[in-house]
Amino acid sequence: MIHVEHLTKHYGERVLFEDVSWHVKKRDRIGLSGPNGSGKTTLLRMLAGMEEPDSGSIRMASDTTIGYLPQDGIVHHGRTVYDEVVLAFQELLALKEEQHRIEDALAGASHDDGEDHDERLERYAEVTDRFKHLGGYEIDARVADVLKGLGFSLADQARRTEEFSGGWQMRIALAKLLLARPNLLLMDEPTNHLDLPARNWLEEYLEDYPGSVVLVSHDRYFLDATVKRITEVGLKTLTDYHGNYSKYVVEHTAAMQRLREAYRRQKEEIDKASAFINKFRYQATKARQVQSRIKALDKVEVIEIPPERKKIHFHFPDAPKPGRVVIELKGLRRAYGDNVVIDGLDLIIEKGDRVALVGPNGAGKSTLMRTLASVDHPDGGLRLTGHNVVIDYFAQDQAAVLGATRTVYEEMTSASSTTMVPRIRTILGGFLFSGDDVYKKVGVLSGGERNRLALAKMLLNASNVLILDEPTNHLDLDSKEVLLEALEDYGGTLIFVSHDRYFVDKLATKVIEVGGGRTLVYPGGYEDFVYWKKQQEAGVPVAMPTAAAPAPHVRKDTPKAAPPPGAFRSAGPPPVPAPSAAKKEKAKPSAHGNPGGNGQAGYDPLAPRLRPPNAADRQSREREVRKLKARIAELERRVAEKEQAVRDVEQRMASPGFYDDRARAEEAVAGRQRLLDEVAALTSEWESVQADFEGKGLAV
Repeated sequence: MIHVEHLTKHYGERVLFEDVSWHVKKRDRIGLSGPNGSGKTTLLRMLAGMEEPDSGSIRMASDTTIGYLPQDGIVHHGRTVYDEVVLAFQELLALKEEQHRIEDALAGASHDDGEDHDERLERYAEVTDRFKHLGGYEIDARVADVLKGLGFSLADQARRTEEFSGGWQMRIALAKLLLARPNLLLMDEPTNHLDLPARNWLEEYLEDYPGSVVLVSHDRYFLDATVKRITEVGLKTLTDYHGNYSKYVVEHTAAMQRLREAYRRQKEEIDKASAFINKFRYQATKARQVQSRIKALDKVEVIEIPPERKKIHFHFPDAPKPGRVVIELKGLRRAYGDNVVIDGLDLIIEKGDRVALVGPNGAGKSTLMRTLASVDHPDGGLRLTGHNVVIDYFAQDQAAVLGATRTVYEEMTSASSTTMVPRIRTILGGFLFSGDDVYKKVGVLSGGERNRLALAKMLLNASNVLILDEPTNHLDLDSKEVLLEALEDYGGTLIFVSHDRYFVDKLATKVIEVGGGRTLVYPGGYEDFVYWKKQQEAGVPVAMPTAAAPAPHVRKDTPKAAPPPGAFRSAGPPPVPAPSAAKKEKAKPSAHGNPGGNGQAGYDPLAPRLRPPNAADRQSREREVRKLKARIAELERRVAEKEQAVRDVEQRMASPGFYDDRARAEEAVAGRQRLLDEVAALTSEWESVQADFEGKGLAV
């Protein structure tokens, strides 16, 4: 379909491509990979005819049609959404217009026109056949299907395009591109502005797409699902790897190891030859050998290796341990005027949860995140925070609220405590801001750099609950991987929204679906969520998740009810009570320096010690307290063991292909529920023993 031959492209002194040959065949599915600035977008623009190579050629078949979707910058106005996207059918619209003209002409003509009348009828038949053959009668159905898949409602089709934000403008452009069905589809980050349902739909659409597709994406899951070949852009050339992105990562790593080893061996040989030449250059007896080595060096094609890609290396600071329930919502309501986003929502987030919120745009995910972070206040209901909870919130537009006039370093110090100031340069270095980069104005940073800076600010204060709304926006695949590793090692509770399915699947231990003012909780990662949804749609009778509900209020003298079957609530360790204010103070040194004195006037350390009244009763209570303390420690140990068993089961459930065996999956779900019931019973006993311990401890 397309042949790139001996292509060369420079930007000033920088060489992007040099004497490159490459091809795209029919129905190819190609993903372009490479670091930012390597030339991926430039290659797409040259294939689309929007840029010219400095030398070489790009040849294609005469019937090739090309459609190009840029990263951003497209704005539509002056039409409704439907009228805008239907422009994709230029030939069909022209045929339809000609049909109407012929119909009007025929309606106003008389039978006496003779030959003209017959010509019009013949042309009308040709136009009608062509219109039908090209699918003219399916225009409305195709438009409705694509717009629905990309998240537009029926009401949206009648709205003016200028009413939509930049992200939705790009969806309109994508809809026009897909409806036009060019032979070659070129897309630069098509998933940037799509939510999870729209990304899933686009994957399925591209699977059956009749033309070839070349795309750039930082969504690893999307690449794995859509492409069959990865073309690496770098080292002034294009290198093909057959397979999806995951296979490419393995093969690329092995290829780089081989290349670096070959480079090392070649450098050793060059260094040896150069040393020999320098040592014997002026000795007549070695002249022939010296000349031989000089000629050999001139013929050597020096191996080039790419520079090591910098990575972000960081870990979140330690924070105090919270109680079992960190955040609880009861009957929450949130509305914007007449638009009720959340209504009567009950939800519990427990210690150690790693929760991904999913749902279409507009379902209320960001609103719920802001409410959980206490940035927004509910219109009704309660938001309760657990014991010792410290929250850090990363908003979807966090990078946009940075001080544009400050330098990178000033932005960090503005949010830092005095004790953290010495560590600021270290943290910034971990986020690739080194040397003079720290003195750049925030306003001149790229989207990815601003996002990295916003993430760096999160390390200035310790927290045990992270609430992250789209933290991976504008991050490349390498940066996403390092952020993922850091979050996997994070010891606190994590609540996040991400449209990167690979990120969700690797990180989440439960998925909460948001929509219609309620939530449904699903165990495992994104693939498990998809499994449960498919089972639901297929009507398979399995233990389905139920709406998340608050735990019932439990008095310390009554048994605690176990969670309802199918609720999939992961129990955490029992809360650690704050020390009682009535605890006795330790004895203070006396005014005379006696270690056993109490500091009170008139105290005589030589006075005889009198046993307090009821000493036998007190000793008995002390023995009971020691037994209770030992029982508490035993219960805490058993709760920790059961919780670990729950996590082990959840880890197995999150493994790829686990749900292929339905019997094993249902057995695991049932076993997990039994473990949760045991945790609930042990926790109830712990609360009862703890209450008894506090009462007797105060009396001793």
